[in-house]
Amino acid sequence: MKKFRLLLVCAIAVVFMASCNTYTHSMKSPNNYIEYHAADFDLSAPVTGEATVTRVLCIDWQHTFGTEEIGTTADFGTVIPYIGMSIPSGANYALYDLMKKNPGYDVVIYPQVEAHRHAPILGTDLYSKTTYKVTARLGKLKK
Repeated sequence: MKKFRLLLVCAIAVVFMASCNTYTHSMKSPNNYIEYHAADFDLSAPVTGEATVTRVLCIDWQHTFGTEEIGTTADFGTVIPYIGMSIPSGANYALYDLMKKNPGYDVVIYPQVEAHRHAPILGTDLYSKTTYKVTARLGKLKK
């Protein structure tokens, strides 16, 4: 009986010592807000970029396996910086094309997106081809 109690106490101790604990530490980060004005940029004339996204069985195979550049590559950091409303996901490829054709600029300003979709099979993404055209001005920060 003594051995059973000792074994029970050891089992309970092991259960309590093997519990899962999560510790989190956080620090208040400063406000990293930077306010820009139109006078802070040198603007380009309107420029365009184009890209085509072909989907077969609802998947963009061409960009999925990295055979083409994607709109969020390391060439421009993690994302292409732009000022304006959100854009459709396929338009990132056109933004990439725009920035690649016009090096030396820091930001895309108010991109306008045209999308022409051709889906011959009942209007679905079983097979569809969408061409995106982005027109925007590019901005370079003044020194």
